[in-house]
Amino acid sequence: MAGHETANGYVKRIVDLRSDTVTKPTPEMRQAMANALVDDDVLGVDPTVDQLQKEMAQICGKDAGLFVASGTMGNLISVLVHCEVRGSEVIIGSESHIHHYEQGGISTLGHVYSNIVPNESDGTLDLRKVEDAIRPDDVHYPTTRLICIENTHGSLGGRCIGSEYTDKLGGLARRYGLKLHIDGARIFNAATALNVPIQRLVEAADSVSVCLSKGLGAPVGSVIVGSFEFIAKARRLRKALGGGMRQLGVLAAPALVSIHDIAGKLHIDHQNAHRLAEGLTRIKGIHVDLASVETNMVFVEVTEDSPLSANEICKSLKNYGILTMALTKNKVRAVFHHQISEDDVQHAIRCFQV
Repeated sequence: MAGHETANGYVKRIVDLRSDTVTKPTPEMRQAMANALVDDDVLGVDPTVDQLQKEMAQICGKDAGLFVASGTMGNLISVLVHCEVRGSEVIIGSESHIHHYEQGGISTLGHVYSNIVPNESDGTLDLRKVEDAIRPDDVHYPTTRLICIENTHGSLGGRCIGSEYTDKLGGLARRYGLKLHIDGARIFNAATALNVPIQRLVEAADSVSVCLSKGLGAPVGSVIVGSFEFIAKARRLRKALGGGMRQLGVLAAPALVSIHDIAGKLHIDHQNAHRLAEGLTRIKGIHVDLASVETNMVFVEVTEDSPLSANEICKSLKNYGILTMALTKNKVRAVFHHQISEDDVQHAIRCFQV
């Protein structure tokens, strides 16, 4: 729960469910930033970011890690490392973040061609369709070098992808000499929901991008992990993309607080998402598929008998201090984070009913 001062000075209750990226740094994070040991991370190594990178690599079971400014930068660098030869192609999902929300950077900046495979409703890619999408060795075609998946899958409601599927996909990639990258922006949420260690979920992957500013609630940044060779190449690309940062410890410090203090509480966000979803099932004009609410996201479908569109519902809720996001004309998204309480959920349900 938070307050927001309006033009007339009245403090209205705000429940911000637009995204898990809206969190404010906690007092512990701000203190960690103030006390962080720092050094020039371009000329040498910043000790605090070095700690963060090593911890994330260990969590993911990879050799090394690299702090980057954003998940978009992390995915871009990862794709470009794996597809460093011109004429490369990557197989990605039709609803993936890389495909829809990263400005086509792998193409515009990396000259990497995307081969789009339809996402299934659970966020996976049909393995037969993936195999069919792998190009034969023919001079007419680009060369398939990489497969990318997303876990959890943001555009499909935060669905989790289990290790059994990822193992099969990784095995398919290896049979054809391909690499596998996981956009693990919310991989901590997936591990929490599945009760499976992150290392196990990404074991088959050659690289992983982990966002610090989504479910984990840090102010900024992502960490990509992979082999020593992968990270060495990634570090050079980060510099070329303008991502070489100096006293980086001030950004790494709050991320360490997130990993140590917030990661273990993600189940509360998932519980609150379920509470909202269950509460909304009793309201006419909207529908929530309870089975699809696996982590911290709730997708609300606006039914034909609703007098309001998704945009109009969001505008109406905003009048009561409930901030949500309209994804389409008939879909509203609510995302939970550590600064939303159970009482906030009940307040949101009441406002939906108005």
